Amino acid sequence: MDNLRDTRLSSSYWALRATFIAVPILAGLDKLANLNLLTNWTHYLSPTFARMLPFSPSAFMRVVGVVEIVAGLLVLSRARLGAYIVMAWMICIAINLASMGLFDIAVRDLGLAVGAFALARLDEVRAGVPARAQVRRTAEAT
Repeated sequence: MDNLRDTRLSSSYWALRATFIAVPILAGLDKLANLNLLTNWTHYLSPTFARMLPFSPSAFMRVVGVVEIVAGLLVLSRARLGAYIVMAWMICIAINLASMGLFDIAVRDLGLAVGAFALARLDEVRAGVPARAQVRRTAEAT
């Protein structure tokens, strides 16, 4: 059976891809426009980190908004690259949150990072990128 034709693979891929396109873009727009519809984003910036910034926390959140919009658009245009960037971004956010003692939210963001990693790996499978272990085993067999 050709696993690439399994609809479970395709539906999982598209669910993750849609999520990691929509969520970063929507959260990014909320931050960029300083709408605070989802939350007051500056409350989630570590005071220690905020003191190191050369500008206000709200200005920093606007920059974060641009980064998140770009990450979502990268997932749209180059899923694998975008997903790895979203994964790294979510890990950075989780570290910031953990530094403030917001472990419950940090753990959720680490879960999102794992989801982004899964999307990147699914994209590799869809693109036919060979797994390294399989390449080694094939080379050893010949």
